[in-house]
Amino acid sequence: MSDSVAAEPELIDLLHLGRPRVIGAWRVGDVIVDPGPSSCLPALLPVLEAHPPRALALTHVHLDHAGASGSLLKRFPTAEVWVHERGAPHVADPSKLLRSAARLYGEDMERLWGEVLPVPAERLRVLRGGEVLGRFRVAYTPGHASHHVSYLHEPTGVAFTGDVTGVRIHDGCILAPTPPPDIDLQAWRASLDVIETWRPRGLAITHFGTHEDVERHLAALREQLERVAAMAHDLDEASFASAIRATVADSTDQVTAAAYEQALPPAQSFHGLVRYCRSSTAEGSQL
Repeated sequence: MSDSVAAEPELIDLLHLGRPRVIGAWRVGDVIVDPGPSSCLPALLPVLEAHPPRALALTHVHLDHAGASGSLLKRFPTAEVWVHERGAPHVADPSKLLRSAARLYGEDMERLWGEVLPVPAERLRVLRGGEVLGRFRVAYTPGHASHHVSYLHEPTGVAFTGDVTGVRIHDGCILAPTPPPDIDLQAWRASLDVIETWRPRGLAITHFGTHEDVERHLAALREQLERVAAMAHDLDEASFASAIRATVADSTDQVTAAAYEQALPPAQSFHGLVRYCRSSTAEGSQL
């Protein structure tokens, strides 16, 4: 089925580490949005073998979204990868990305993400934002990452927004994933404005699912960005993590709370915000 057909997107639960509703990949005809890590290929490959992909549309190159790209291109030799120009070098040569991730995950790298293979440069479609690819409209949406893009599937009105519209699992709260190294809250707020101008029918997010209360969702995320920035300024890591866990626990059940913890480790969010705040302070002192 071509991406031009207005079929509802299919959510593929990648069952990361055996846990449901942590990472989801999206199939829209012959386009796969954010295929996830290679550690999840057993859940993804049966779908792709039945529906071979023409393109992997990456919102950004973090391993939980894009780690399987090189492995999949070996299996599907006619597929290409869509990626922002700032992320493309790290897909073609993931060595720097892997060194950075190893500082966060250490010995858990292989268990969490599996193999990460390079994507041949000639199979990359490099994006800047503003493109129209088939029935997908592309926008540059930095904030969570400097190379983040989002895709609007015009026939269905569904926006595929990676992490820039947050983490929201089942009936739980809306959280902002803010890991290092390049969180930018000012850019993030502007990206939410861009997505809002699309007036999407639903937000399809990686962590996890489609959410159709778009206006409420975006308003809650804007409030959350303000809240966590203040928390990172006022609290230490342990207190910040405890506050995030309490927010999640108050909003949902224990099973869903465990999925939040896996999708959004609170300590990582703390360190990304601290790095951003220090960088913003340093830049301000130079003005």
